[in-house]
Amino acid sequence: MKYSRKQTVNKMLLTGALALAGLLPPVIGQGTDEPVPAGDFNRGVKAWSENCARCHNMRDPKEFRDDQWRMIVMHMRVRGGLTGQDTRDILTFLQGSN
Repeated sequence: MKYSRKQTVNKMLLTGALALAGLLPPVIGQGTDEPVPAGDFNRGVKAWSENCARCHNMRDPKEFRDDQWRMIVMHMRVRGGLTGQDTRDILTFLQGSN
């Protein structure tokens, strides 16, 4: 049976995709079982004053609810270049202060 060029290319792409798909589950499943460290209130105070106060007026933590602070902090993590631990610390401070 003779295949057209398009059929040959499609078969090659499908074969390649299936081969790659066979590699993904082991890679995706390689997580760590280590727990994520909780935020620290005192480090959060320091990180808040050193990072957030540079661009914003000092906001009263009571200005927003816990769920609102979570959304704000997650958004600002990217914009402010915060580490995961800094983010958890700041969130712990804000939620513990309101």
